Amino acid sequence: MEEQKEKLFAEFPPVGTQEWLDKIQVDLKGADFEKRLVWKTTEGFKVQPFYRREDTAQLPTTNALPGEYPYLRGTKTRGNGWSVRQAIRVADVAGAREKALDILNKGVDSLAFHLKKDLVSREAVEQLLEGIRLEAVEVYFDTCPRHTAELARILRAYFEAKGYRPEQIRGGMGFDPVGKMLKKGVDAPDFGPIGKELAETFADYPHFRPITVHPALLCHSGAYIYQELGYALSWGNEYLRQLTEAGVPAGLAASKIGFSMGIGSNYFMELAKFRALRMLWAHVAHAYRPEAGEHEEEKAYIHAETSHFNLTLYDAYVNLLRTQTEAMSAALGGVDALTVTPFDYAYEEPDDFSERLARNQQLLLKEESHLDKVADPAAGSYYIENLTVSLAREGWKLFLDTEEKGGFLAEVKSGAVQDAVNATHRARLEAIAKRRESLLGTNQFPNFTEQAGGKTPRSCKCSCGCGGETAYKTLDGGRGAEEFEALRLATEQGGKVPTAFMLTIGNLAMRQARAQFSCNFLACAGYKVIDNLGFDSVEAGVEAALKAGADIVVLCSSDEEYADYAVPAYKALGGKALFIVAGNPPCAEELKAAGIRHFIHVRVNVLETLKELNEELKK
Repeated sequence: MEEQKEKLFAEFPPVGTQEWLDKIQVDLKGADFEKRLVWKTTEGFKVQPFYRREDTAQLPTTNALPGEYPYLRGTKTRGNGWSVRQAIRVADVAGAREKALDILNKGVDSLAFHLKKDLVSREAVEQLLEGIRLEAVEVYFDTCPRHTAELARILRAYFEAKGYRPEQIRGGMGFDPVGKMLKKGVDAPDFGPIGKELAETFADYPHFRPITVHPALLCHSGAYIYQELGYALSWGNEYLRQLTEAGVPAGLAASKIGFSMGIGSNYFMELAKFRALRMLWAHVAHAYRPEAGEHEEEKAYIHAETSHFNLTLYDAYVNLLRTQTEAMSAALGGVDALTVTPFDYAYEEPDDFSERLARNQQLLLKEESHLDKVADPAAGSYYIENLTVSLAREGWKLFLDTEEKGGFLAEVKSGAVQDAVNATHRARLEAIAKRRESLLGTNQFPNFTEQAGGKTPRSCKCSCGCGGETAYKTLDGGRGAEEFEALRLATEQGGKVPTAFMLTIGNLAMRQARAQFSCNFLACAGYKVIDNLGFDSVEAGVEAALKAGADIVVLCSSDEEYADYAVPAYKALGGKALFIVAGNPPCAEELKAAGIRHFIHVRVNVLETLKELNEELKK
């Protein structure tokens, strides 16, 4: 058997990197390798089309094991389990408790209670937690920052009164005054005194973190991944620095800070983000106590929440696909707790049905896909290991830059963080408008016949003075799909829905391709589209278009044939409908000189073009 193996291996000599590159160059037939195959990411580095073992040989990340410092491979040594979290906004204590007990029987094992400040009382907490076995359930509490210390004292007293041992309690609190500044633009209480009290209140509770950094706010605002990572480090370091300056030991301070991260749709990059965050945070925390011989307190606790930025009102069930891949990224990246945003979040308060689906998305990953069984399954992947290191490098650069400028709090007060993230938000909106970033069902492949059915985007209902004057700049909210949705809602609510007719003629392949492109393009505004198999003459096509009551006629043919077909079709239409040429032919200037003004192709701004068409249709 051994001889057969040796003979088999001998028949397949190793193939070097240069041989692969030579083969690729042949297949490219002279095209530029860098332009065609190298991905220039928005994160500040390039991704190659293939990686080999030699690309990981010098990486420091491939040496550690799960549970070992610096925790890139996770903080767990047995499996990859995470807590299934669901948030409950507590308006009525009895109702919230009933809901909590119900969902605990449906797969949830992490409860996040959001309490109004007037509900911070011993009686409310006792009623809320009655019947909940805290040794089996992770609990997280969030309230007004100015009432967090009071809530912490109440919780500790409750834990002691019920006889829980400190090591049995898992969870944390959402104290994050800088996050409030970013979200609402208002002054928040000084972190130092409250943070110190929180750390000392739960000093002997090893699995309870009362201070939470919320970079998910950046993700929901459309931040790039390296921004979320770099600012998360600086944000956490701000709290770590203030705690140690207030006299809290560095190890204790680090162990009382948790992270609540967002998860975007860039599957492998997001997976790498969580690996990179654990590694970098361990280094940051260790720098405060370099003499420490053990690293237990330098482990990052990471809760992750699927993105709000890419959720859509139309084709809303596609949100299930988005959040499922995002949840997979986080699970495989080794997070400690996970919240899946219900698919209807963009347009209504999630109901029992959408919340059940969100829970079950995680249960599918655990109980049917078994993603909780193997720690750091990405380990050794040439591609993901390189992504992790590249992303860590860019995040670390941003962290150092922020620290050199005075730290995260100083940069938030100056508005620099908000400006950077808001610039990214605008850049992504432009990319969506031009289809350089796709939102399935919104700017690409919309459902032609879907109606909103009374759905409208959720508005801000907080009492934060959104839109008014604030002490500090805020993050731009808003989802990537909102402007397309507004356009489509306006079409629906405008009475008559415009009809776009495809006048297909000439070259069969080109007319079909351009008709499909044009149908998808115009359906993004909610127009009714009529495709056709083809016409023998432009006159026949125009006659059919007018008979169909077309408001828009799109000529679909090849570039070469537009010189013959476009002007006759335009003249035959006689201004009875808007005329569009699908493409950007070499004869475009001659066609414009003849009066043709509208051309749609891959380089135009889809959103702005549709807005212009809407305005013309009103005339």
